[in-house]
Amino acid sequence: MSPLGATTDYNLVLTGSLGPNQLIIARRVAERLKLRFVDSERELEQRAEMPPAQFKTLFGEARTRALESQVIHDLALHRGCVLHISGQMLAYGDHLARIRDHSYILCLVATLDAVLTRLHIALGARYHVPAERALALGALQRDWAIRGQGGVHELDTTAMQDSEVIERITAIWSAQVIEFTRVS
Repeated sequence: MSPLGATTDYNLVLTGSLGPNQLIIARRVAERLKLRFVDSERELEQRAEMPPAQFKTLFGEARTRALESQVIHDLALHRGCVLHISGQMLAYGDHLARIRDHSYILCLVATLDAVLTRLHIALGARYHVPAERALALGALQRDWAIRGQGGVHELDTTAMQDSEVIERITAIWSAQVIEFTRVS
């Protein structure tokens, strides 16, 4: 149940990229809102019985996408949860449409300068290796593939600390629950 004392059948989907703390932030938002937390990557890993990157190497892109589609199908059945789903997974096929029907999708964004700073902190010395930096920026580009799509809301986290991001997401969701309740 949310801190408002109201429940909703909608999910809060967190996507985008904040850097290395994104999963921690998503978990803390779920804890703060007293909602169940589900991570799509973890679900994918459990079904594959190995890390997704290893599964993709062994079985290829098509099989990985099929498994992602199964995960999205099941996540679309969840209600009243905080779901952490990569933008890349949401952008594939009909995934965004499936999730959007019963979810408020919030894409966490920042200016390129802020992203590069966070990337530098996360990668450390590896940041100066062009191939490492290119891989990280490619992942960011794929995660932001859903920006501008219908039903995808953005939160600019450029000047925010993790605690501020959590507070802002909580406030946005609380206002959205009131709106869902009013419409219902």
